[in-house]
Amino acid sequence: MAGSRSVVIAALIANGAIAVLKFFAYLLTGSPSMLSEVYHSISDTGNQVFLLFGIRYSDRAADQNHPFGYGKAQFFYSFLVSVLLFGIAGWESLKHGYSAVVNPHTAAADPVTILGVGPFPPWYVSVVVLLGAIGFEIYAFAKANAELQRQIKTHGWAGIPEAFRKTSDVTTLTAYTEDAIALAGASLALIGILLTEATGNPIYDAVAAVCIGVLLMGFALALAWENKRLLLGESLDGAVESELRATILADDGVANVDGLRTMFIGPQEVLVTADVSFEPTDTDDLDAVIERLDAALKSADSRVKIVYIEPEA
Repeated sequence: MAGSRSVVIAALIANGAIAVLKFFAYLLTGSPSMLSEVYHSISDTGNQVFLLFGIRYSDRAADQNHPFGYGKAQFFYSFLVSVLLFGIAGWESLKHGYSAVVNPHTAAADPVTILGVGPFPPWYVSVVVLLGAIGFEIYAFAKANAELQRQIKTHGWAGIPEAFRKTSDVTTLTAYTEDAIALAGASLALIGILLTEATGNPIYDAVAAVCIGVLLMGFALALAWENKRLLLGESLDGAVESELRATILADDGVANVDGLRTMFIGPQEVLVTADVSFEPTDTDDLDAVIERLDAALKSADSRVKIVYIEPEA
């Protein structure tokens, strides 16, 4: 949880600073792709606030209304972030970019002076801001990537694609995806502005804005899909469930595992229920075996937090 929080805080600081710089550059230049990046960074900054709220909400202790805790709150807020990323940043960027393609206009060309320094061509300002944004995003992306790589190593996943399919830490996943998109978006805007300046044709800047919008909407849909699986109560991977089943069968007091079910109840938190046939024993010994199984399952996978063993006749 601490890793997820630090990743989100790093992204919040980076995106907040970048949003201010991009808006300043847009006011000076009127660049369509820069406006798309303003929408993008404002959306990202708001999204980090939602993610932090989700982390704090999920830390609440279990109670009568939520006996398994509030861990799924992070799934909900991450899903909400994907909707906002699609609806605000993606759609507004695409709409504005399309408008600029249909009605191209030349960005501001008058030199500007900043804090008594200059004058500079306006596109210089955009380039400097975007290079600074790329630097900030590299920092935030590195934090998110380090946390995701740690989880990949811990769980023995093959790489990023498998982590996307199997991780339950949707907060880190969302921050990682947002930072990757932000890097790609800033790069597209930079390319569009430079091509427009080199050719004198504003279509490149406008097309860059459209590409940023499409990129945002595509990744937003992918994030929504990944969050849906956890909101609906996804189980552990089949191979992991087989290992848990083997852990139960390894106990001398167990005759058979008649059924085993798992479900994520929060990021890195799993509920395990098992129907178990025991070797003939008295009640006191049965209690001891169940306690051993509880400890063994939690030791076998650190994500297992709650265990229910149902003795079968």
